[in-house]
Amino acid sequence: MSPTRRTAILAGVFFLLTEVGAIVGRLLYAPVLNTPGYVLGAGRDSMVAVGVLFEVVLVIAVVGTAVVLYPVLRRQSPALALAYVAARILEAAIIMLGTISLLTVLMLRQQPPGVDDGALEAVAAGLLALQDGTLLFGPGFALGVGSILLASLMYASRLVPRVIAVLGLAGGAIITLSTVLVIFGLYGQFSPIGLLVALPVFAWEVSLALWLVLKGFNTAALEWMARVGADHVEVTP
Repeated sequence: MSPTRRTAILAGVFFLLTEVGAIVGRLLYAPVLNTPGYVLGAGRDSMVAVGVLFEVVLVIAVVGTAVVLYPVLRRQSPALALAYVAARILEAAIIMLGTISLLTVLMLRQQPPGVDDGALEAVAAGLLALQDGTLLFGPGFALGVGSILLASLMYASRLVPRVIAVLGLAGGAIITLSTVLVIFGLYGQFSPIGLLVALPVFAWEVSLALWLVLKGFNTAALEWMARVGADHVEVTP
């Protein structure tokens, strides 16, 4: 197996892990999000803690996609490839902030007797609001920008079929615009519309992941990029 084939498979696996980590994590830590007064009552802390671990897997996979793809993408455009790495690191950092906020809510439940219940509820509510904000700017705005950058590189280089790259361009643009609309209150982050507009970028990542794992990069595109790299010239095939 060639190094570029291994790179494609590893990148595809990382993309699939981002989806698994995001979905499973969200399902597992749902109790802390959907139970009023969770910080004071009986809760499923073990379940939420496992959800937090899946969020950590998500963070690692998000950074992993950029790090693994960078050596290949920089042959097309070093600047855009580096920008993609930066966008994914920003996304991972925002997600981790939300994960820490959830973990902090669990730690607040372990406070000794005598701590003011109202204060605990207020702090927990603030932490959960922060977590919602990280979902908006991490798997929302930062993901959208990163998707546009990666899809642009894939489209120009033809490393994958252009229909997949176009899906990434559309999905990235839609989720980025949706973040702005949510900020201005046009609809809720978790409303049916908010969830619907997230489907194109989800389809982009899954289709890209499956293509990379099953097919790999376009061999002709890799050969062209190698020739261009040897001449230190950036052009579009």
